[in-house]
Amino acid sequence: MNLDITQSNLHLILPSKIGRMAEMLATDSNRSIVDAVRDIYASDLYRRLEQEQTKQWHLGPVALYQELGLQ
Repeated sequence: MNLDITQSNLHLILPSKIGRMAEMLATDSNRSIVDAVRDIYASDLYRRLEQEQTKQWHLGPVALYQELGLQ
């Protein structure tokens, strides 16, 4: 079994990170979870996160949330 993260399978690990970040953002900024998800997907951080070569996916949801800067 190949356990390497590549550009072609990176999408499999992003939903859980995005979901947790969205929960934190919605709570901290008093916005809906849907708005929080939209804001995350529109962010510069997400553009970096979806590119495997940046290795942003190594970070946990809390560290990513701190880098997000939308709160």
